[in-house]
Amino acid sequence: MPDITLIIKDREGKTHRVLAPTDMAMNLMEIVKSYELADEGTIGICGGMAMCASCQCYIISKHNLPQMEDEEEAMLSDALNVKHNSRLGCQISITEDLEGLTFELAPEEN
Repeated sequence: MPDITLIIKDREGKTHRVLAPTDMAMNLMEIVKSYELADEGTIGICGGMAMCASCQCYIISKHNLPQMEDEEEAMLSDALNVKHNSRLGCQISITEDLEGLTFELAPEEN
């Protein structure tokens, strides 16, 4: 499977075009961490278990994403800075269907 391109707007407002492998079972949060697009210790605090909202992002493009599971929905209901297009990056796996996905990292919760 080929790599796909993701467009990510970081917390400082800078846009990054990155390549993401579709064959390594990674998710959006892990891609952000691997490219160091968020300060160390500010994203993926729970390790991708949908138990924090540190990887909250706003989906900008019109991709069909997997249905939100109950854990993700519950976490977002308690999170700050939630918008209608909020998702937890740890819950969105990298697949070929996400080619060109554009998303923005939500502000860090303090």
